[in-house]
Amino acid sequence: MDDVRSIEKPLVVLACVYLSWKIVKHIWSFVEIEKEPVKVLVTGAAGQIGYALVPMIARGAMLGPDQPVIIHMLDIEPAAEALRGVKMELVDAALPLVKGVFVTTDVVEACKGVDIAVMLGGFPRKEGMERKDVISKNVSIYKAQASALHQYAAPNCKVLVVANPANTNALILKELSSIPSENITCLTRLDQNRAQAQISDRLDVPVTDVKNIILWGNHSSTQYPDVNHATVNTANGHKPVRELIADDQWLNKDFITTVQQRGAAIIKARKLSSALSAASAACDHIRDWVLGTPKGTWVSMGVCSDGSYSIPPGLIYSFPVTCHKGEWSIVQGLKIDEFSRKKMDASAEELNEEKSLAYSCLG
Repeated sequence: MDDVRSIEKPLVVLACVYLSWKIVKHIWSFVEIEKEPVKVLVTGAAGQIGYALVPMIARGAMLGPDQPVIIHMLDIEPAAEALRGVKMELVDAALPLVKGVFVTTDVVEACKGVDIAVMLGGFPRKEGMERKDVISKNVSIYKAQASALHQYAAPNCKVLVVANPANTNALILKELSSIPSENITCLTRLDQNRAQAQISDRLDVPVTDVKNIILWGNHSSTQYPDVNHATVNTANGHKPVRELIADDQWLNKDFITTVQQRGAAIIKARKLSSALSAASAACDHIRDWVLGTPKGTWVSMGVCSDGSYSIPPGLIYSFPVTCHKGEWSIVQGLKIDEFSRKKMDASAEELNEEKSLAYSCLG
């Protein structure tokens, strides 16, 4: 009998511990633990893209519906009043994810502690300006921003350059700072989204059913939207885009030209450059980079070339990538046909020319 009791006591204790743990776990499931806010910097925030982007960030489109944010907004002194107006509207929206809004015209103050930087600010190309003139203006802008980000941003700050020429502005930032090259990217997701939308419209399918279109190269008229590895989700499984469209003439000419010239077409239509679609693409880019790409899906990002697909190392070039735990990896082993090779090389050649111009401006 004593032996039985000696066994029962520990069992009773274990049972009590187990039940207590279950009760605590059940109670804990009802306790909402709020994440630490992420500090997001938007430069050029008083502009049209900034005005479209900031509320998307504030509503969770960039980092998820449960991620609080503190938004830093930077612009030049002549835009200071407009910047304050954007802050007022953001405050008035009373969005629960927003834990703070900070506006400034001081690049150092703007960069303090930021985890993500979306660089919308830059000097746009104006009528009569040569590429070298534009690049020279952007060198001075990005020199100051590179220094501030390096000294004051969070150690693993992720940077997305949107301002054109996006690839070369990202290159300038990379050359002028000690930010790890893998943390500096540029926006080509807008072009991928445009290509995806064109295929969706052509086949009359939901845009979400179109997967793995690639945008190779520069965010310019030499960019190459590639459907050779793209598929569409159908009732009979995933089918190649080329097989479903069955019109190589359209895919190799009109489709490519439409994507390349889409920005110009929007300017012609609304007398202003792309804002809503650019802001949405910036959210897509950062979301997939930080939260990861879905299994079996890749996205296009302008990243530092490691020599993959014979693209010169060091260029900021758009590749297909997958993302996991905040890191991107270039998709390897894709077959490149002769037509694609020529298009990819033409864009790399343009980027090499821009790189030379940037280096001459850097001295």
